[in-house]
Amino acid sequence: MLESCDDIDVVGEAGDGAEAVEQARLQRADVVLMDIRMPRMDGIEATRRVTAAPNPPQVLMLTTFDVDEYVYEAMRAGAAGFLLKDTPPAKLAEGIRTVAAGEALLAPTVTKRLVEHYVRRPAAAVAAKSDVFADLTSRELDILHQVARGLSNREIAGTLFLSEATVKTHVTRILGKLGLRGRVQAVVLAYETGLVEPGLAGRSDDRP
Repeated sequence: MLESCDDIDVVGEAGDGAEAVEQARLQRADVVLMDIRMPRMDGIEATRRVTAAPNPPQVLMLTTFDVDEYVYEAMRAGAAGFLLKDTPPAKLAEGIRTVAAGEALLAPTVTKRLVEHYVRRPAAAVAAKSDVFADLTSRELDILHQVARGLSNREIAGTLFLSEATVKTHVTRILGKLGLRGRVQAVVLAYETGLVEPGLAGRSDDRP
């Protein structure tokens, strides 16, 4: 199906996680579609290894489980997003384009339940958030909050009356200051530290 898309080239395939890590290294793909449950090495460990490499590809997870602790672990491992395996082909292709462009992609039907179920932390973690974000400017905190709500750069630009290029620059600086690999890890950190509270996910439940 993907090979029928004019703007997507399939450069490699793998039958398990270990082979996926090797193929990602050899092929220098822009995006890796990663199954969560595979033989030899699961998709979580494979994602950790792929994203730890220099100039790593974006990893888009595919799962049959709509609420699965493995999905949350994939987010922490550095995946750029995840979709269910029953996602229509056109949406899957669009998802690949989205993460290739540097945006996060979380299946809107499960994101809110996922973070509410797995991202609850004790008060001590919430109290420490000021230290975690101490190096961020007030504008960067505003943008991080919008990223955690699931908004794209374009949506953030419209909300905060900024140019899309300015938002992209701010997001890059935020990730650098916080030592994060991508937007999804920023979402996880925002929920874990209490910057965004479960139940206030905003647009992430409403996006198509």
